[in-house]
Amino acid sequence: MEHTQQNGKDIADSKAASSDARDRLMSELKTAIGAAEGWLQDDKDQEPGKPPTAAQTQFQETLSTARKDLQQLQHSLQERGRSAAHSAGAYVQENPWKSVGLGAALGVIVGLLIARK
Repeated sequence: MEHTQQNGKDIADSKAASSDARDRLMSELKTAIGAAEGWLQDDKDQEPGKPPTAAQTQFQETLSTARKDLQQLQHSLQERGRSAAHSAGAYVQENPWKSVGLGAALGVIVGLLIARK
């Protein structure tokens, strides 16, 4: 029984670590995009009135696209997470004994696999 509890804790820790890593990656990407936009703005401020070069314009468009894609990805991940949590919650409420049985069966299987090693 102790192995099952430990394995459940390990799975929860793994999910939390995965979520933390994803959040850090999103944050770092936002920071990188913000820094690049800042560099472009600094360049514009140093030489006011000078029209942007084709490379600067393309870089600005790429940054804008990257920011939009990152926001869409973040929104998509949040929605998928909410949907999965809602579905799991609804299933458990509709089938409490099946959920308990499934959890116990998975615990026994994982416990047996761990004990074999």
